[in-house]
Amino acid sequence: MKKFLQLLAIITFIAILTACGSDSDNTVAESNEDATNSSKTEGETSSDGGETFTVGATQILEHPSLDKAYEGFQAAIKDAGLNVEYDFKSAQNDQNNVKTISDSFVADGVDLIFANSTPSALGALQATSDIPIVFTSVSDAVEAKLVPSMDQAGENITGNVDLHPDAISETVKFIDQYFPDSKVGMVYNAGEQNSVTQVDEVKKAAEDTSLEIVERTVANTAEVQQSVTTLVGEADVIYIITDNTVVSALDSVVGVANDQDIPLIVGEPDSLAKGGFATFGIDYYTLGYRTGEMAADILSGEKKVSEIPPEFPPEIKLFINKDAAEEQGIEWNSDWDESVVEAEK
Repeated sequence: MKKFLQLLAIITFIAILTACGSDSDNTVAESNEDATNSSKTEGETSSDGGETFTVGATQILEHPSLDKAYEGFQAAIKDAGLNVEYDFKSAQNDQNNVKTISDSFVADGVDLIFANSTPSALGALQATSDIPIVFTSVSDAVEAKLVPSMDQAGENITGNVDLHPDAISETVKFIDQYFPDSKVGMVYNAGEQNSVTQVDEVKKAAEDTSLEIVERTVANTAEVQQSVTTLVGEADVIYIITDNTVVSALDSVVGVANDQDIPLIVGEPDSLAKGGFATFGIDYYTLGYRTGEMAADILSGEKKVSEIPPEFPPEIKLFINKDAAEEQGIEWNSDWDESVVEAEK
């Protein structure tokens, strides 16, 4: 019996050792797993070992020009070899959404904000003075108080404007040359600072011409068609600047221009492709690409925001939609032959 009890004690002792060894192994495994998970949250890296950045991207609404600028921006980031995750949000042309989006980017601690339009850039700048901001598709960055001047970036903001200094003056000269003594109808959202600035520039450029400016203002896209319709019988030419609200409802403007044989001058090539007759414009993809290059320099640490002054688009040129000229009853001029571009079908 005594031997049996001794044998039982030995077996029990061995079982206890085995159990302790198993618990120890499990504890080490759990500890290693916790360490691994901890290292993942302490500084994100991509699958290729490079640092991953988060960019908050926002625009006032979605339409072709802004969309192309965003595509160009992303392409430049990719070409720079950076690993970037995008958090894209459209404000759907609602100023309340602009603030909400900007605040959410700050709360999430994004590494950089890409602000695609004047309202988006203003919202981002009001939300943060710490996170770098690069803007594009802004008509007048100085007037909007985004930057001190076109030679100097803000403390945490820089970017590219979409309005070439000569675009409006060249457009007004074009109208005065080929449609002299015309009343030029303009429809715009007076709540958009970039639009007010452009209309003021049009008025100034028209002072020494034969043209007269006729204005209509809207608050949203639903009002665009009615406002354009009120120009029928009063305006000889319609000139739509790069106003986000009106451009997003451009089909209704084109419809009136075509039905009433009114030449439709627009502010950028994408509106031309939608049915505008003529524009002195830029390429928004190229504009966005240049903004992406600026962002890449900032994210990589090669340059500080303050070291990158804002920029104008490099050049503008005349674009003509010949199909729209026919639709709007415009007599063709051979001067325009070299400026014809293919419109959307």
